[in-house]
Amino acid sequence: QIETSNNFTQTPKHNQSSHLHTMNSYNELLQDAPSSPKIVRSKLGRTPKKTPTRGDRFIPNRSAMDMEIANYHLTKENTNPQTSEYNERLSQALFDGKLDSKVLAFKSKAPSASQGHISANRTLFSSNLAASKKVATRAIVDKPIKVLDAPGFSDDYYLNVLDWSSQNVVAVGLTDTVYVFDASTGQSTALMSCQDNSISSVNWTQDGNHLAIGMDNGTVELWDAATQRCLNVLRGHERRVGSLAWNGAILSTGSKSGAIHNHDVRVRSSLMSVFQGHSQEVCGLKWNADGTQLASGGNDNLVNIWNISEASPKFTFSDHVAAVKGISWCPWQRDLLATGGGAADRSIKFWNTTTGVCTNSIDTGSQVTQLAWSKNSSCKEIVSSHGYAKNQLAVWKYPSLAQTAELTGHCMRVLCMSQSPDGTKMVTGAADETLCFWDVFPDSTPVVKTVKTAVKPSRSVNVNTMRIR
Repeated sequence: QIETSNNFTQTPKHNQSSHLHTMNSYNELLQDAPSSPKIVRSKLGRTPKKTPTRGDRFIPNRSAMDMEIANYHLTKENTNPQTSEYNERLSQALFDGKLDSKVLAFKSKAPSASQGHISANRTLFSSNLAASKKVATRAIVDKPIKVLDAPGFSDDYYLNVLDWSSQNVVAVGLTDTVYVFDASTGQSTALMSCQDNSISSVNWTQDGNHLAIGMDNGTVELWDAATQRCLNVLRGHERRVGSLAWNGAILSTGSKSGAIHNHDVRVRSSLMSVFQGHSQEVCGLKWNADGTQLASGGNDNLVNIWNISEASPKFTFSDHVAAVKGISWCPWQRDLLATGGGAADRSIKFWNTTTGVCTNSIDTGSQVTQLAWSKNSSCKEIVSSHGYAKNQLAVWKYPSLAQTAELTGHCMRVLCMSQSPDGTKMVTGAADETLCFWDVFPDSTPVVKTVKTAVKPSRSVNVNTMRIR
């Protein structure tokens, strides 16, 4: 029996029925609502995690991803062209559509310093300004200073019919006659003429007193320039001799057969040795300054380096892809050799003949026919003569190989080039049957650094035109 206190108020019947009706309605709403996750109490007494009806994290569908584009954005600096629309919107939002605008920019200049203020940094960095402005420069005249008419000059890439002696006399072979031109007096005379033969090469001795003349029939004649008399005839080649090189009393002759003969002209049986290293015509031949190495270039695209006492080449360079005619040893770096390739190659390559390594190369854009270094060690430059397609001379800085000047004057390809005794001027022979004299390098006196400047000759430059015969 349950007793209620006096303070207990019994719920009226009508209120109880109303409350039961409310609870029934609430239960009906719960039945209509989606069922909530069940909660299961574990045996350990801890509330377990909810068991979700869906995944708790997003796993992307990799088949719909472009991994290459993603890698591009992570590794490349440039934007992907496929996101141009995104870039346009981004630039519009950040830079008002101006992609080249600066992120940081000064809207106004910095305020000027007070009157009388002297910056310590300005004093420091301007202390040597006056001295730096005193660097003198030289100008290279890009036109010939003298032109000689040379009718009969052969349009043959493989011949070497022009040479300038240490006595300041130029020898040139025109068809079947050799002419000598005294650059000091301007007089020219015929030294010799041959019948049923033609001149294929000429080369002066170091003292400038004797001239070697290569013939088309394979013989080589030695002439005394002063007495105009033939001293000796060297035989042995079966085909024309297109290249000659003196080393003291030793004369090296290169033939169209590819053989190189070394003659000691002081003895009756002059043939000392034969170098066999080319399969085609030898068109370039030069001894180095101390006479220990001979460089030869051939129509087989090879460059061979020979030691004077060895029958096989020390090095064979096959990097050129055309005939190698232009060969020049550097006068102020003993083991540096420059070689130039023909029309299919057009390059100048620089070799270390001690290690056999190609140290540098440049594509000149046209056929290289001859090369010559500056004799002035303070002016480290090299000049190249060219055939197809520009027919020009080009002056290059070394070792940067920046072009200092381009000299024009021939209307057909330049085939031969020789240097004056003082090393400042060049003479060139071209297929247009002219000889041009150029003022290219500074003299051997101390000279300040040059700059890349090419100027046209002024009215004071005397360009003389005359016939050599």
